[in-house]
Amino acid sequence: MRSDALVTSLTTSSVFEANRARGAVRFDVHARDGVTRRGALHESGSLRVRFPSPEDEGLSGVFVNTAGGVAGGDRFDIEISAIDSARLTLTTAAAEKVYRAPGAAAQLSISLKVGAGAHLGWLPQETILFNRARVHRRFDIELDEAASLLLCEIVVFGRTAMGERMEQGEFVDRWRLSRGGKLVFAETVRLDGDIGAKLARSAVARGAAAIGTALIVPGDEALVERLREASDSFAGEVGISAWNGFAMARFCAQDAARLRADMMAVLARTGAALPRLWLN
Repeated sequence: MRSDALVTSLTTSSVFEANRARGAVRFDVHARDGVTRRGALHESGSLRVRFPSPEDEGLSGVFVNTAGGVAGGDRFDIEISAIDSARLTLTTAAAEKVYRAPGAAAQLSISLKVGAGAHLGWLPQETILFNRARVHRRFDIELDEAASLLLCEIVVFGRTAMGERMEQGEFVDRWRLSRGGKLVFAETVRLDGDIGAKLARSAVARGAAAIGTALIVPGDEALVERLREASDSFAGEVGISAWNGFAMARFCAQDAARLRADMMAVLARTGAALPRLWLN
């Protein structure tokens, strides 16, 4: 016969599972007469996307998570397709917070497809991992050989403004990029257990609390040299390189503010227009 403690535990687990947030957004954009327009839009759960105003050279979208953050066991799925020379820039209404997870990790899945002549800018505000947060994220990106992409991500380990360090947790980040039907970039970052101790290692982050990546397609050595011209202004560490027809900048800094400033300095050299929410 089951004990009262076991019954309580099972009941608590089922209630916890039933209250996990689920959210999905799926839509496509295309260009007609030089104007980018949205096609069919599907939204479900606590994830929404809004298009606040038209831009001169495309469409801007802002993701809103009405759940107020990401908790253990939550799942969010995003599927976006840009075709017919469309231009789309996406960001988030605020930094995304990933809370402590005593059980299953949160699952974030992003699928991006960019057709011939189209451009997609993925520029969310930073993701902040609370101490003991657990999250698995994956990017699956398919680009036409004549497509362009700017994808930027910032991850902050712990609430640095409150003096919190991320001592324990789990962060798994899987990226796969195909261009012209061929896989040109594959990477999986995994940090778990005592993340604070791992970030303190010189070969990992040398004690930094924020990391970031900017992926630019197309990209070559000429672009790398142009981006490196901003190096005198960097507050953190920045590494920039190019291969397989794309350029990548890696960022590492003591806090999100310094890292964002470094990333903005690099992006300014690409000529990309930053989302207005980045400038507030």
